[in-house]
Amino acid sequence: MSYMNDAQQKQLLTLAREAIQYSLEQGQVLRVDKKRYPPELQQQGASFVTLQKSAELRGCIGTLQAYQSVVEDVVEHAHGAAFSDPRFPRVSLDELAEIHIEISLLSPQTPIQFESQAHLLEQLQPFKDGLTIEGFTSNGPLKATFLPQVWESLPNPKEFLNQLKRKAGLSTEHNDNIVKAYRYQVLSFAETS
Repeated sequence: MSYMNDAQQKQLLTLAREAIQYSLEQGQVLRVDKKRYPPELQQQGASFVTLQKSAELRGCIGTLQAYQSVVEDVVEHAHGAAFSDPRFPRVSLDELAEIHIEISLLSPQTPIQFESQAHLLEQLQPFKDGLTIEGFTSNGPLKATFLPQVWESLPNPKEFLNQLKRKAGLSTEHNDNIVKAYRYQVLSFAETS
């Protein structure tokens, strides 16, 4: 994802903010014509859009698999982070000025081969790898991901993995309940003011 220059990053951050404002004012999702953007932003890409307010998480929505252009993906997930994250109430027009936007563009996921949870932990690159895990319980398959930025608040690999297991709904008591794991990296950039 290193192909994104500063001007393109700023363009995506502006677009994410416009998408949220448009939805607040018009009550619908902003439609974007990808042909109006540079070729790099027309390529398929997977993104997460993270909103913060007073340095606290306010919403985060994204995808792990690229299925549409980067500009369309950022618009969709900016809208989702503002209005569809089930952990938070919808963003209001009054608080939009206090919202800080960060965009993470994801590399393709690669599977991690592991024989045990300890083996999986040995292979993780803290502060570099995002991690997706899949497991099964009596309720069926479960899945969760942490972006690499989560290492900042959970720098211990074992705790990082345990919190991710909790997020997925998997027990932290059992070391054999993760059946698949994938790593990815991100190009992350945020508004400066």
